[in-house]
Amino acid sequence: MEFAVLGWPADGPRLRLDYRRFTYAGKFITTKTGKAVLSDPEAPLPPLSDERPPPADGPEHLGELRDDVLAAVAFNEDRTDSDTLWIRYITVRRDRRGEGLGPVLLSKFVDAAAEYGYDRLRIATNNPFAYEACHKAGFGFTGRETGLAELVLERPTDRPASVSKETYQSGLDRYRARDLGDDEHEFLASRKGADPPVVADE
Repeated sequence: MEFAVLGWPADGPRLRLDYRRFTYAGKFITTKTGKAVLSDPEAPLPPLSDERPPPADGPEHLGELRDDVLAAVAFNEDRTDSDTLWIRYITVRRDRRGEGLGPVLLSKFVDAAAEYGYDRLRIATNNPFAYEACHKAGFGFTGRETGLAELVLERPTDRPASVSKETYQSGLDRYRARDLGDDEHEFLASRKGADPPVVADE
């Protein structure tokens, strides 16, 4: 697996992903955010059961469809703090979910952001699985929500966030109070009273 920053926000990189394999694929084709990926050209690409049509060939400036990408992240600078990056979207190829690729990508991106000169990263999560994955990459719940009721997490780029059991559980409690799917409620039940997950590679 290889990690690469395709471009920072000012570079306006595009990334074409198959919408049948990736959630938020359309968000990665715009030039409004930077992009980073985990890729593996040797990874098998399983057949699709999705009957929707494949992505149409677009103008040349959109680039080729990337079938070697396993996970991707889109990001931009905070509007009021140029030392802080917001992670806007993170997506993992559907057949590779559950393998821990999200935390791996986030951890590698933290290192790249630190080397580029950023001090802090933020992300807003809309489900408990993403919330858990971010904690595995050293993020911690801030106690804040966006206007879309997403939970805001952050971390410094030079060290993982300090997260107490109480703070971690307070975020999960917010999800517990929502109308979620069975898988999400089962996951939340399994984390009842648990400590924050161990940060990968720490």
